[in-house]
Amino acid sequence: MPYKVVIVGAGFAGLRLARKLNNHPGFDVLLIDRFNYHQFQPLFYQVATAALDASNISFPLRKAFHKSKNVRIRVEEVKSINTAQNKIVTESEELSYDFLILALGADTNFFGNQTMEQQTFPMKSTVEALQIRHRLIQNFEDALLAKNEEDVQRLMNIVVVGGGATGVEVSGALAEMKRYVLPKDYPELDFSKMNIYLVEGGDRTLGSMSEKSSEDSRRYLENLGVTIRTKNVVKDYDGQKVTLADGNTIPANTVIWAAGIKGNVPEGIDKTLVVRGNRIKVDRHCLMQGSQNVYVLGDLAYMETAKWPKGHPQVASVAIQQADLLAKNLKLFERKSNDVYEFEYNDKGSMATVGRNKAVVDIPKPTMHVRGFFAWLIWMGLHLFLILGVKNRIIIFINWIYSYLTYDQSLRLIFREFYRPKQRPQEVRQITTASNPASSPQPAQTAPAVPTSGDLKQAADFKR
Repeated sequence: MPYKVVIVGAGFAGLRLARKLNNHPGFDVLLIDRFNYHQFQPLFYQVATAALDASNISFPLRKAFHKSKNVRIRVEEVKSINTAQNKIVTESEELSYDFLILALGADTNFFGNQTMEQQTFPMKSTVEALQIRHRLIQNFEDALLAKNEEDVQRLMNIVVVGGGATGVEVSGALAEMKRYVLPKDYPELDFSKMNIYLVEGGDRTLGSMSEKSSEDSRRYLENLGVTIRTKNVVKDYDGQKVTLADGNTIPANTVIWAAGIKGNVPEGIDKTLVVRGNRIKVDRHCLMQGSQNVYVLGDLAYMETAKWPKGHPQVASVAIQQADLLAKNLKLFERKSNDVYEFEYNDKGSMATVGRNKAVVDIPKPTMHVRGFFAWLIWMGLHLFLILGVKNRIIIFINWIYSYLTYDQSLRLIFREFYRPKQRPQEVRQITTASNPASSPQPAQTAPAVPTSGDLKQAADFKR
């Protein structure tokens, strides 16, 4: 009998492991994710700034396993885990497993600030990136109709919180839109008054990279017109005014939160195993401490090694390498081998882009720092290589070439959302009977569908 392997999460780690076990007769694999597609997170900021379409960075999970004989997909959310009984509970069923792999990734960390969570825009999913795009474009439409200068300024200002790779990249993209695109779209507005602020609690941008990369990224951003506020944090935000810790205020209708991440720990995990950043303690084999058959990969895993005493960086390369190691170990176990591999991260470097011809790359072996146009080409090449699907790679490459030649993005679209309350089964039957009088001796009286409080909350959350 093949071993039942349940993988929760179809990010870089989960999808990689499922593909490594694909068509292996010793394993029956179930891949669970709340979305039916894989999301390429490094390019969320390009979706948010209208450079790419959401479908360009997403790949259907079922398409990835069209020819698979042992991998199945479930689009559900895991509610809880019972490690004692080797079972997980989803929204609609209870599943048993021989091996459970938790690769749920990470979500936005608001550090317990409920106001920031409600008022700001995170960017940890395709849907959130699209919400940012909608808000940004709608702000400029509203600015055309604003009655006073204060409202215009507030609508045009953008505050980005967090000076890591995401914050730097989205700030650079917004600055290029301000310089090359938006003045042509909205000639009535004076974009010299538009301000893009990058707020970072540390003393430099790209704090996890080398000092040279930090200096280069800051210089690139300032040359593009971004105002950088380091050694500062956002203390409060009421939806219209940002209050910084130093007492200064910034009028802004849009705040993009890129200040941190935290692991998505499911219910049922021993709380003593959860450490700073909401990560789960694992050993050198990615096995959850105290367990024999529960593994944790990627952003959710916290592994201390001699080289990484505070855990590995929460980046795609770590997740991919951990998935490769676990696939090898599971295959060894299936063959009854006593051999087992320990994880050792091979750091191939880090990179970030600020804009056209502006990027930084740090390579550890040999120690090398690359910047400018050549670094930008390296960044583009690696991301094209990692994107799933030949079609997606071609479309993204064409988009990038078009944008490079024309200084333009072609996806500045606003789709007005609509809300249709879900009809209860009884209402559906009434409508069906009313539309076909011959099926009933008396016409049915159909009352209009009334949304429940839960429906209204769902609509309000979506509309935000």
